[in-house]
Formats: sequence, C-alpha cells, structure tokens
Amino acid sequence: QELLRVMRTIDDRIVHELNTTIPTASFVGKIDAGQTCKELYQSLMDAHTSRERIIKNCIAQTSSIVKTLREEREKAQDDVALLKQLRKEQTKLKLMQSELNVEEVVNDRSWKVLS
Repeated sequence: QELLRVMRTIDDRIVHELNTTIPTASFVGKIDAGQTCKELYQSLMDAHTSRERIIKNCIAQTSSIVKTLREEREKAQDDVALLKQLRKEQTKLKLMQSELNVEEVVNDRSWKVLS
C-alpha cells in the first residue's frame, strides 16, 4: 500500500503537473506544449500500467498462498494458528482486490483532468 501511495503521486498532483507543463501566453514560443503534453500523457500511462501490473501480481501471489493454506486447513482442521494465518491472507487478498477499484477511480479522475 505504501508503494502504491508513492506511485500515485503523479495522479495526486495532476493539476499541478498540468499547470507547470502547459506554458502560459508569455512562454508559448519557448516551450512545445504539444510535446510536453504527450510526455505527461505517456508518464501517466506508464504509471497506470505499472501500478495495475503490481496490484495484479500481488493478487496472484496472495491467491496462491490462500489456496495452499485452504488445502492445509482441510487436512488439519484443528490447527488454530493455520486458521489465523489463512484469515490474515484472505484479508490481505480482499485488500488487494479493493485496490483495483481504487486504481480505477484514481485513473478515471486523472484522465478527466488531463482531457
């Protein structure tokens, strides 16, 4: 979650990024606004793709752990420590799945601002 928070900085600061990259009337001739806007668009795309890949990777890893723990739990139904670990991993999995929804909202907001 901390890594995602840091990686979402570009989205959190999109308005500031636009204000500092798009030239005012006095700087129009000195800066290529089209190129600057393309670069901002590309960095936003890269950030979104990277975050989605990381979240999905975490979901896949955690799902695998949950599956293994469930199988172990079926063999040892009385193991309380195993049950606690399973619940902990299930909670982590739900958290990661909810991050996909958060990511969708963050991305949507950024694209609306950029448009």
